[in-house]
Amino acid sequence: MIEFERFKLNNGLKVIVHTDVSTPLVSMNILYNVGSRDEDPEKTGFAHLFEHLMFGGSVNIKKYDEPLERVGGENNAFTNNDVTDYYLTVPRQNLETAFWLESDRMLNLAFSKRSLEVQRNVVIEEFKQSYLNKPYGDVWLLLRPLAYTTHPYRWSTIGKSIEPIQQATIEDVKDFYARFYNPNNAIMVLAGNTTVDEIKVLAERWFGSIPAGEEVIRNLPQEPVQMEPRSLTVERDVPLDCLYKAYHMGGKMDKDYPAIDLVSDVLSNGNSSRLYQSLIKEQQLFSDINAFLTGDEDGGLFVVTGKLIKGVKMEAAEAAILEQLNKIKVDLITESELQKVKNKVESLMTFNEMRIQDRALNLAYAEHLGDINMVNDDILRYQAVTSEQIREMANEILRPENCSTLYYYSKS
Repeated sequence: MIEFERFKLNNGLKVIVHTDVSTPLVSMNILYNVGSRDEDPEKTGFAHLFEHLMFGGSVNIKKYDEPLERVGGENNAFTNNDVTDYYLTVPRQNLETAFWLESDRMLNLAFSKRSLEVQRNVVIEEFKQSYLNKPYGDVWLLLRPLAYTTHPYRWSTIGKSIEPIQQATIEDVKDFYARFYNPNNAIMVLAGNTTVDEIKVLAERWFGSIPAGEEVIRNLPQEPVQMEPRSLTVERDVPLDCLYKAYHMGGKMDKDYPAIDLVSDVLSNGNSSRLYQSLIKEQQLFSDINAFLTGDEDGGLFVVTGKLIKGVKMEAAEAAILEQLNKIKVDLITESELQKVKNKVESLMTFNEMRIQDRALNLAYAEHLGDINMVNDDILRYQAVTSEQIREMANEILRPENCSTLYYYSKS
């Protein structure tokens, strides 16, 4: 049970406090409601570029990392389709340093041609290393635009290509900052050895005077229902053929999300799962196979992917996957199999609450989704799932006309 209290500053900044006196540390998490879905289709990759720019220094703090490291702190950040998240941990006696650092870059990020050039080069190099020059690295650059025709989920967080980042100007990044990096578009969580009274004082002192920005109003294009199967075949310099099947599903807050999540666990969570037992251990068709959800807010993907054993035909491998998907659509899973995957989910959720950093992120994300009580109640949603719901959701999601398939062949 994660206990918390909430309050809001006059400028719209939401603040959440979770007290844990058993640790000498405090974790600060600031989640900005901006992700790659908010980008101009002609200027993709900006949310991720901006994550890097936020570490380039603010007006009063030339290098973000140095003051934090001097007081024993550590930090990081991530960007996805929906949000950008910044987090740090400091000894409790140095908590005010965290407020100083984060408030200064929320109010006064330093924009210089040098900083933009440095971070631009870092992102371009990351794009090349992780997406262009890495085996299977371009999969999501291919699969997303295959599965999505309209919604901005059709491009990856890194962007469609290198060109928009190469062409980004100071004016471009200033506009992005002014639109999204405002207190009324953020959620701040403090978790650890602190109190609500202390945080109220510090939050008002360091963030209270930051002016609110204009409200972000989204009018994202909705993805049409997929009415027929899609496929793409490519050949790359990789060691093994690989198959990717992506099915449209509901968003993170969809009432059936836990049931769909458990479908993926029945199929591939662990060595006792169906895909592993049948397709790796028994039939020896794949060297690796997995089923997972992308977990996007506006409607995600249920993805089944596997690397084929050398010599196995793509048609045989795909037929074997479809056979397993059909079984879960036809036959009810046993109560013991259902309980096993529920237990794994509960164990994972419990593990994800062990560190204060994770609790801070979980609180911020649940508040962002619109139901902060999810941090404590989500497990109940999973425990309530029945075998009938598993079969029902498998039939609803795992339909041929709802599927986009990427056939990824090895040149060798």
